[in-house]
Amino acid sequence: MGSFVAGISVFCFAASYTVSFLLEWTRPLFRSGVRGFLMLGFAAAGLIAHTLFLWHRSLSEITQHAVPLSSSYDWYLMAAWVLATCYLYLTICYPRTSIGIFMLPLVLALIGVATFFADSIPFTEKQTLLIWGWLHGMCHMLGSVAVMLGFVSGAMYLLQARRLKQSRLPSQGMKLPSLESLERMASQAIRWSVLFVGLGLLTGLALNVVSAMVNEESNPQIAWTDPLVWVSCLLFGWILIVAIFGQVYQPTRQGKKIAYLTMATFLFLVLQLSFTLWYPTDHRNSSTHATLPENLQKLLPETQNYDRIVKMRSDFVDNKHI
Repeated sequence: MGSFVAGISVFCFAASYTVSFLLEWTRPLFRSGVRGFLMLGFAAAGLIAHTLFLWHRSLSEITQHAVPLSSSYDWYLMAAWVLATCYLYLTICYPRTSIGIFMLPLVLALIGVATFFADSIPFTEKQTLLIWGWLHGMCHMLGSVAVMLGFVSGAMYLLQARRLKQSRLPSQGMKLPSLESLERMASQAIRWSVLFVGLGLLTGLALNVVSAMVNEESNPQIAWTDPLVWVSCLLFGWILIVAIFGQVYQPTRQGKKIAYLTMATFLFLVLQLSFTLWYPTDHRNSSTHATLPENLQKLLPETQNYDRIVKMRSDFVDNKHI
């Protein structure tokens, strides 16, 4: 198995993506039931080979005591991997659309840039930590926003459905989108939540590996038993189940069901954020686990001198009374 994975080259998955791209171009020419299976088969085979290539490359770099996937060459290939994954997912969800004509050229272009122009020399350890940390925080932020948008869509759907059921005309200052629009918004929010929350977990895994390799006190490694890690995995697992079940069983994407699912997802997000703010986890130093007034003090400018300024003011008042 190890020799098989080591033998996978960039040409293997680039060729698979190219075949899928050529098959996409034949859609307007003729109809074929076999073409869809071939197109998805080559795309899936390319994605598997792409994944194994990156996995073997990261293991090789770890063996050489280097930070894995930390060069511009790796980043172009990972960007191509994300786009290829999105293409495969969207093609399965919308089999009659020619999405690959627009997405696969970008995938092949990124692979070409990585192969012929990008530098394979890894970034420095501190640069890698900053990049992975920024991506981790950004993905979690976008995932949280997507969950909140789903919650808003679900809440508006329930309110609009109640008003229509009671045969009440919407008030002049309270106009809401149609139920069909709100259904689409909620479904899209769940899909984006799966993407960004999943990427947040993957980037957190990469950040943890890099932190362990750097082994600096300022960048402590997060334990896998950390409660916030488990809550994040629980959130992602729930969203993934909702998305898959909604894709397989279409009625869950319609009516009040999708609204209740988005609101339940929001409760999972609130649980995760509560752990982040008030539960002592490895994601925050024990010194930051403080009461609300102390946290508010830290929002003030020059927080390092806050206590000293308060003491000077108290001494000034005492001397004035004397």
